[in-house]
Amino acid sequence: MQVLRAATLNVWNRSGPWPERLKLIRRELAALSPDVIGLQEVMRLVNPATNEPLSPELDQAAEIATDLGYRLMFAQGSEYGNGLVMGNAILSRFPILETRSTRLPDVGTGERRVIGYALLETPWGRLPVFVTHFNWRFDHGFVRVKQAVFSAGWIDEIAPPQAGNLPPLFVGDLNAEPESDEIRFLRGHGVQDGKSVHYADAWVYAGDGSQGATFDRKNDYARKNCEPPRRIDYILVRGPDAERRGEPLVAKIVFNTPEPGKDGPVWPSDHFGLYAEIAVEPRNL
Repeated sequence: MQVLRAATLNVWNRSGPWPERLKLIRRELAALSPDVIGLQEVMRLVNPATNEPLSPELDQAAEIATDLGYRLMFAQGSEYGNGLVMGNAILSRFPILETRSTRLPDVGTGERRVIGYALLETPWGRLPVFVTHFNWRFDHGFVRVKQAVFSAGWIDEIAPPQAGNLPPLFVGDLNAEPESDEIRFLRGHGVQDGKSVHYADAWVYAGDGSQGATFDRKNDYARKNCEPPRRIDYILVRGPDAERRGEPLVAKIVFNTPEPGKDGPVWPSDHFGLYAEIAVEPRNL
């Protein structure tokens, strides 16, 4: 059976020993060889006049993708002055036909979060891919609910079910546990603002039955935040559709192995990543 291989990872901007972390990320990315990966907390230095990156060495997404055969898109979020910006990225082995991004509601918190979109030309049809990063604070659930409702609406607007594309892929660091209102809404277990949707959660469909923590105290970088282990990173697929395209068949935690470093273990990021294989061929019920 043909499957789409997808992954997501919050790269923790340039914190920690970035050159060593970059090597680990690139090595595991080459081994996993996903068709598409969503990245969050991606730093880029741009020309303020053109908003274009000054060089691949000053663009984390390009550093990660170099020589691995990926095309990339970047959705700019926060701005820190002098051309330094942070956002989300999509890396794709397939041609990228169009891209867009839009700002998420911040409900007065001042955080500049975005959702990015790329339409990919795959062997099985056109695939809409969306990547985002919701507000991070524990007490910002009221913001994340608005961001989830907005994201689902924007996805439906850009990739309506009747368009005939593959079911949209929605990945990212949603900073919310599975039982939260925002995730319950996306999984079809709750109603918000009189609306409901249904996305298949790859870990629920095809994980190993564990908690699936992606922000975990086993990770030395995460443990410094004194937070409990929890699953906050997701691969979601709207549907599956009437032909069972979009069903997650495999899901596993990745980017979760450290290597010795001169100042202690080096981890790929403060988050673990998630990998999934998703059905993309029509199947009879």
